[in-house]
Amino acid sequence: MKKTFTINISGTVFHIEEDAYEILQKYLVKLKNHFGSNEEGQEIIADIEARIAEIFSEKSSDKKMVVTVDMVNEIIEIMGTPEDFAEEEGEEEPVIDGTTKRKRRLYRDPEHRVLGGVCGGLSAYFNMDPVILRIIFAVLFFVTSGAALLAYIILWIAVPKAINTNQRLEMRGQEATVKNIEKSIKEEVADVKESYKKFKESDTYSKGKKGVEGAGDVVYNVFKVLLKVIVIIIGVSLILTGFFGLLGFISTLAVGHSFVDGWPLIWSPEIQVPGLFNHFVEPGTVTFGVISIGLLTGIPLLAILFIGTKLVFRYKTNNTAIGLSMVGIWLIALVSLVVISADQIGNYKSQSSITENKTISCDSCQTMYLKLAEDKYDDYSELDLDINNFKIMIIDGDEVMMGQPQLDVVKSGSENFTISIKKAARGRTREYAKESAEEIIYIYEVNDSTLLFDPYFLLNDEGKWRNQEVDITIKVPEGKAVHLGENMVKIIYDIENVSNTWDKDMVGKIWVMTIDGLALKEKE
Repeated sequence: MKKTFTINISGTVFHIEEDAYEILQKYLVKLKNHFGSNEEGQEIIADIEARIAEIFSEKSSDKKMVVTVDMVNEIIEIMGTPEDFAEEEGEEEPVIDGTTKRKRRLYRDPEHRVLGGVCGGLSAYFNMDPVILRIIFAVLFFVTSGAALLAYIILWIAVPKAINTNQRLEMRGQEATVKNIEKSIKEEVADVKESYKKFKESDTYSKGKKGVEGAGDVVYNVFKVLLKVIVIIIGVSLILTGFFGLLGFISTLAVGHSFVDGWPLIWSPEIQVPGLFNHFVEPGTVTFGVISIGLLTGIPLLAILFIGTKLVFRYKTNNTAIGLSMVGIWLIALVSLVVISADQIGNYKSQSSITENKTISCDSCQTMYLKLAEDKYDDYSELDLDINNFKIMIIDGDEVMMGQPQLDVVKSGSENFTISIKKAARGRTREYAKESAEEIIYIYEVNDSTLLFDPYFLLNDEGKWRNQEVDITIKVPEGKAVHLGENMVKIIYDIENVSNTWDKDMVGKIWVMTIDGLALKEKE
């Protein structure tokens, strides 16, 4: 049993014996070496492979049939080898008469067509001049009152077009050998070159070329002027952006308010960067941080300003050293800011908390009323900054950081109402985190059956933001109730109840603690 391969020739898959594959491979390599790798040679090889695939398909109608050595040798004998037709070079071409080795087939000739190539194909089939057939069709058109036109259209539809070289040879009754394929393609290339040469030497080409060149010059000059205008517009925009951006950035660093607030593409936040940093980082690092941010932001703004002036005024400068220096300084500032930031992130590594529990002495109280105290800071201005329910208020010229507590209601294990205040914070160590938690300031008042809660908790004057949290838990004995005031929606957080009512829908109502949890008190 011989070893077989699966090959693809011109898009068709064949099974071929190993020794037959070697012979076919050598034959194709010889052809490729002979015709070369240029476009014309590749076209010849493609047509030869298409013809080989066609012959293989005719001989192996059964898809499972394997291509043998005999079939390959027969192909080579039919197609011919480069050695065969190389010996015939210089000899006179034989005249092809009506007797051919291959049966003619009718195709439409797209290379010699006026309309559909029908007359060109008939002339090749009958070995006639296509002009004679066109005259015959024209005469028949008038003699048959237009019936000849219908016949032409039918032939146009029914007769296939000769697409590849093999079909064009078959149309003339010539055998699709390597030599004939090469000759046909070379004639086609020569016809194209001759047609192009005649067109290039014609008056139409000369006049068209001059017209195209003139139009090209006009279009070039128009685009050149438009490009200059666009460059100047871009340059002016960069100058304005760089100048006012620097002005806004410097004023923001200095006084916390930009003189160009609200301008597009310009730095203009109302934030005093040094004062803002003081709430987050340790003393001593603010200066280095501000300098780093100033360089990281200021150098690109200077570069924008510089590029804008060069685009507008088009001056020449030897700015390589300056540019490299600016890039170096910018990279140093970036590394410095990264180092400072990494060090300050360590302040949030550990977490700690403290909890204060207080029993509310009110034996006769069946319902505890929870209310939110008036917002004492509503009339003060605040910075445009919101971090995890924290905000910074400006009170008497000082910046005060405050956060919002969260309140929950659960079942009590005793017969008394109990309030639990849990304060949590982060720090470099658990000890520092606990100190930050202890410094949280939160106030609430107990007045008989009423609990009044402040809407915010504060940090002391020297306190830094360490993700502080205040969680308030009201523990209600079974059988007793709580009333949630309307404003409590601001601080209550995910209170569980038997009816799965949302927090905002719980306010303004009385909720009784049952064995299953909080339940809405029915109206009496």
